[in-house]
Formats: sequence, structure tokens, C-alpha cells
Amino acid sequence: MIPKILLQKAEELEQKTAKKYPDLAPLAKQCFLNTIETTVTQLADGSYFVITGDIPAMWLRDSAAQLKPYIKYAAQDEDLKTILRSVIQKHAFYVNLDPYTNAFNSEVKGKGYSEDDHSNFTSGWVWERKYEVDSLCASLYLSHEYYQVTGDKSIFTEEFRLMIQTIVDTFTLEQHHDRSPYWFVREHAWAPSDTLPMHGKGRPVNYTGMTWSGFRPSDDSCKFGYLIPANMMAVVALKKAAELLAAGYEDKELETRCLNLAEDIRDGIEAYGVVDHPKYGKIYAYETDGFGNYNLMDDANSPSLLAIPYLGYKPADDPIYQNTRRFILSEDNPYYFVGKVAKGIGSPHTPHRYIWHIGLTMQILTTLDPAEKQECLETIARTHAGTNFMHEGFNVDDPTQFTRPWFAWANTLFAQMLEQETADVE
Repeated sequence: MIPKILLQKAEELEQKTAKKYPDLAPLAKQCFLNTIETTVTQLADGSYFVITGDIPAMWLRDSAAQLKPYIKYAAQDEDLKTILRSVIQKHAFYVNLDPYTNAFNSEVKGKGYSEDDHSNFTSGWVWERKYEVDSLCASLYLSHEYYQVTGDKSIFTEEFRLMIQTIVDTFTLEQHHDRSPYWFVREHAWAPSDTLPMHGKGRPVNYTGMTWSGFRPSDDSCKFGYLIPANMMAVVALKKAAELLAAGYEDKELETRCLNLAEDIRDGIEAYGVVDHPKYGKIYAYETDGFGNYNLMDDANSPSLLAIPYLGYKPADDPIYQNTRRFILSEDNPYYFVGKVAKGIGSPHTPHRYIWHIGLTMQILTTLDPAEKQECLETIARTHAGTNFMHEGFNVDDPTQFTRPWFAWANTLFAQMLEQETADVE
């Protein structure tokens, strides 16, 4: 059953979009409801499970992102509140089970993404054990926004507090990855980026204060272990965690650990994650290893460098962010493509010269330039290939060539953007 408030808001969004952006009106309602219509299911035990499109598993990151546009309405609808609260509880259960797992089964199945996966932990709950810092951050973002909107203190269980503790313990341990037990190998990987080198441990890193990540939000392995956008997200997430602890618990020690760790990571980003580019000035690298090696690029998946203001790490007018933005929205970024029909950011996760609707939407959400915003909106209107859905990636020369006919995360981010852009429409 779809919560009534979401049906109401979908209708309103369609009407507002028709007035301001008529070319996008056919997409509004469909994209807004996509997550709740197709990816949210109630399990036999009454809890709720959120799949990630065409894969029958629940990613921590994706499920949080898919639900984000709905959170602000939770206080107005008990059914929606129940769904969100249930997902938050499920996140806590999953993280406490294994903080290194990025995607989980709905029940103990003993089946994962691939029989070729090997790691130092095996559980029937695990769908895929690629360690991604942003997955843990996503749980904290989701919980924090839910509590801000609803004031619902019932989420403050012991399991939830343990989730925060587990995240802090994991991030702290991974400041010294050489001490970590984690490893992951996928035999017969379709590409080198689908597994971790060096017998599953990843390439060596030096201590920086940042926390190590095995994989990017694209599920591709990191070239260098300190993924800057994920660490930025961690800084913000840990501050949110401290606020949740202050609201729901008497645990000053853990609250202090959150804040101190956030500061360590932030200092590491600013000391090791900034590069003096000969063309753009000081910019943030996408990855570094703490040994002086840098990967200068951006990926359309969020967290990304493009998404820095969206993540809450720095404002959009920050000088280093603006320099970084100019770099990543240029062909100096190896994953920025310009074609006959569109231009934007893609990913090594999708074919060459494919760009992502998530990237275009994130441009709109973070730009200070009305002309850039309008250009991106027009690009989206002509590149959904008549499906009225956002895709994962599409060919910049021919948008009828795309990966995934629908992609819930992309659809709900687009709907969130439309809500923001039509807020002034009566």
C-alpha cells in the first residue's frame, strides 16, 4: 500500500512541473513514485525491505537515497513513518551484523551476487561484501533527517546506538588499513575494478587521518584507498551521529569520539586531498593514498566531488569547490563526455561516452548558474528515450542506448530536484 501523502504529493508535483517545466511533466509523478511502487516491499515479519532496481538485494546507500524525497512528509503520514522507521531499524541490524557489507538479502539465503566472491566473513544475509564508506554514512544521513522531521525517539534503541558505535569503530580502524582484517576477492571479475588488488587488501596507503574505503559508490574498487568524497560524507555523517546520540542517549564518550573522528578526517582531507592544478588552481582530488599519489577525476555516482554542497561538506561558493567543479565539468576529467545530444559526467562503471542522469541532476542541485541549470533540465527532457524514467547511463550521441530501463535512485533524486525547482509554483 502506498502512503496517501505520497500519492497526494506526486499529483501536486506533476501539476507544478506542468506549469514551470512542461516537457518534464510526464516524468514527475512516475519518477516520484518509482521507489515506493517498485522497490519497497513488506516482509513476512512486518518489516520493510528496499531493493535497488533490478537486483533483489538492499544496498545501504541506495535504499537511503531512494527514500530521501519521502522523509520530509513522514510527520504527516503514519504509514510512511512506519516504513521509514522500519528501514532505519533494518539498517541498524545489517550494520551491526557486518559493517563491511554493502548489500544484504531480505532473509538468510546463502546466496549472494557471485559464487566467485571470497572474503573473511560469510553470512547468508550478505549479498555483496564490497566495503564502501558511503554505505555506512548513508544510514546516518537517513536516520538524522528522519528524526529531524518526526522527532520520533522510538528509533533510539540499543541496536541503533550500537550501529553508531560500530561505524565509529570501523572508520577508526580503517584509518590504519594495514591493521584491518578486511579483504575481498572476486575471481573471474569482469574488470579489474570489480575486485581488490594485492590479494584483496587493496594498494598500500599511508596514515592521513582519513578512513580507507575499498570501493566507490559505483561499486568499483578505489585506485587509491582514501576516497575523498566518501570521507567528506563521513565528516558530515559523524556530526549527525553526535547529534543523534545527544538527542537519544547519555553516551558522552561515543558522542565525543564521533566529533573527534570527524575532525581527524576533515584535517586529513584538507591536508592530503587538495592538489595544486596548473590549470584550475587548488582542487580536491577524487582519491589519494597519502604517499603523494592522486587520482584526478569524478564519477557520477554520489557521493562525488560534484555533490560536495549537496553532502553538506562545503557551500557551493567555496573557492576550492568552484575550482574543482570547473575541472570535473571539463574534458580534463576523464569521465566527462561531450556528444551530439548531451554532455555530462559518466563513470568507469558504464560504457565509454555514457553519462548519468544522476550526474545531470546533481549539477542542477549544486549549481549557482541559472543558465547551467536550464541547460541540464533541457538535456534531461530530451534524453529519457521516451521512457519518462531516468536511466543509469546513456550514450551522449544516442540516448536510446542506455543501461537499465529504470533506476530508482536516479528517479527519486530527479523527483527531489523537481520538488526543489517547483517550490515557488502556486
